[in-house]
Amino acid sequence: MKVTMEMNVYDVRDAVWSGAKDTVSDLSDEELQIIMDALEDLAADDGDAISMTELNDFLWFERETIAEWLGYESYDDIINRPRH
Repeated sequence: MKVTMEMNVYDVRDAVWSGAKDTVSDLSDEELQIIMDALEDLAADDGDAISMTELNDFLWFERETIAEWLGYESYDDIINRPRH
């Protein structure tokens, strides 16, 4: 069975687990939306949706890619930036 659903930033923050929770806590809502939009575009290019496990794993294990997509040199730059 295949189930597809639309998720917003707040849904993602509540739905992920383990290391992905840490990643989303490091990102602003705007940054997380940029990542979600990019993932949606990639999935659309493939003609398929991604699973919750794939989303979770991406957010957990692809932090350097996330940093690159957001214009940072490394994920450490996200963690160490000044917070407002």
